[in-house]
Amino acid sequence: MSKKFKGRVVLSGEVSGKATVSRQAFNTSGSYFENMFAGRTDAAPCTDAANKELYGKDLSGAILCIPTTVGSTMGGMCLMGMKAIGVGPQALLFSKPIDTLAAAGVLMSDIWKDARIVTVDMLGDEFLETVQMGDTIAVHEDGTVEVG
Repeated sequence: MSKKFKGRVVLSGEVSGKATVSRQAFNTSGSYFENMFAGRTDAAPCTDAANKELYGKDLSGAILCIPTTVGSTMGGMCLMGMKAIGVGPQALLFSKPIDTLAAAGVLMSDIWKDARIVTVDMLGDEFLETVQMGDTIAVHEDGTVEVG
């Protein structure tokens, strides 16, 4: 039985897949370090050793379920760059309001690269308490997210 959550649409779209979950803030620059500086385009292994939930996992095409993002001002460029080279996330699902770093990245990716990262925020704490790594996720145009 699936559980539905309703959030605020930042960038609409319909995507489905498996959840990639972190209950700590997602360090965009730290997580995509290898892709940014080694030019890796075949996968996107999380290189943020401080994130025990995601470290070493392939983030390519992920539906990231996170509270927020943190990191340097390069965070937005990381999201845009990863999407442009084909290893960025399909979707960002935030339990909290989107932060400026992530907002900049998803908008730049969409406008400058025509590479949409479906983004929904304000899904609430219960969303992040419910969703588990590998759960089936369906994101709908209206900001409804189905888990399970």
